[in-house]
Amino acid sequence: FPVTILVCMTGGLMDVLITGSHGFVGRYFVNKLQGHNLTLIDLKNGNDCRDFFKREDKQYDLVIHLAAIVGGRESIEGRPMAVADNLSIDSEFFQWCLKTKPHKIVYFSSSAAYPVMYQTEANHFPLHESDIDLSEPKLADLTYGLSKITGEYLAQFVPNVHIFRPFSGYGWDQDLTYPFPMYVKRALEKQNPFEVWGPGTQTRDFIHMTDVVEAVMTAVDLGITEPINLGTGRATSFIELAKMCMTEVGYQGNIETRPDKPVGCMHRVSDNTKLLEFYTPKISLEEGIKEAVDWLG
Repeated sequence: FPVTILVCMTGGLMDVLITGSHGFVGRYFVNKLQGHNLTLIDLKNGNDCRDFFKREDKQYDLVIHLAAIVGGRESIEGRPMAVADNLSIDSEFFQWCLKTKPHKIVYFSSSAAYPVMYQTEANHFPLHESDIDLSEPKLADLTYGLSKITGEYLAQFVPNVHIFRPFSGYGWDQDLTYPFPMYVKRALEKQNPFEVWGPGTQTRDFIHMTDVVEAVMTAVDLGITEPINLGTGRATSFIELAKMCMTEVGYQGNIETRPDKPVGCMHRVSDNTKLLEFYTPKISLEEGIKEAVDWLG
């Protein structure tokens, strides 16, 4: 990257706060920003970010806010009130930002913030940033999507907020509650039948977490604060993902779909027009699967 993102305005190292630092996304940002003055807040190290916001009044050069309750599709559909805690987390976060005035703020929204009416089996159009109109919001994806669209709304009243809408970020070290690592695991175990939740025709836009971090840091350096999709623009069905994982391992089992399991929206893929103005994702899904097989095999 241009070196300006790696130094504060006085030319020294940055003071960086990362909430949700021990989660899947947080770990990638921690690795990227090694060498800076990092403050890491996560429930996994015994720190609730809401308690931190009550006691901390330091002004940070960069704040990356990732603290949220997600846990995969089963959690989103099965624990709506737990996911709703994100409304409290983001509200207290933005109140804290107004008080401490960080120089740069990264807020992770989500592709779940997009209206579900645009993500049906009959609607196979990429989701463009303009499909969310905060002056006339439409129904998002359950309480997780609702919390993210609310977070974006609150971000309007805080200076220097960079908003990102990641699609299906993945990596070999992701929790097994997510489809990508679970499918790699099933392939490595040569499971037959190979279980796929839902009808298997539902599509997602898988983007490697390395590309997510690179795109975010580039946008922050360039001062881009408008909402930006983080995806590849490539729609992959769950059946296709299963076949790709099995091919990488060297076998082809029978695919058994599970319509009784959580499905989510039927079609979710990024319109990458804005992203491609400043960053092009580098890692293909095939390369990401190979990496995961090499690490986990």
